[in-house]
Amino acid sequence: MKGIKEMEIFTLLETIEDMLENSKQIPFSHKAVIDKNEILEIIKEIRLKLPEELKQAQVIKEEHDRIISKANEEAGEIVKEAENRIISMIDEHEITKKAYEQKSKIIENANDMAREISNGTKAYADSILAGIQVALEDALKIIENNRKEVK
Repeated sequence: MKGIKEMEIFTLLETIEDMLENSKQIPFSHKAVIDKNEILEIIKEIRLKLPEELKQAQVIKEEHDRIISKANEEAGEIVKEAENRIISMIDEHEITKKAYEQKSKIIENANDMAREISNGTKAYADSILAGIQVALEDALKIIENNRKEVK
């Protein structure tokens, strides 16, 4: 199924290429007159036929943002909780000192977790995008070869 969508994308890209090659050129320039709506329709079709991996990358980015936001909320709650504990234990100096140390460790752990989640999400998105890049580069080579054969 994936191959069919990719071939359809190549066909649409070739259509755009043909439109540009066959468009009327403005005299004394490298500019051409094309039907904007027709090009926009083809681009919409290409977007609809893009591999699922690209759509997944967007979902991953949104999930990454949600996880970071949640981690920040949890860190804020942890900080508030630590502050409340500190206030309640202010009478005893040693307990207060330990509470401050614990607060720092909790914040540091929350930041480490957020960083790890962020790095993992970025690495996963990068691997998907790398695969898509390879597929698109292969597609471009096919288009170039097809054009050479046509010429």
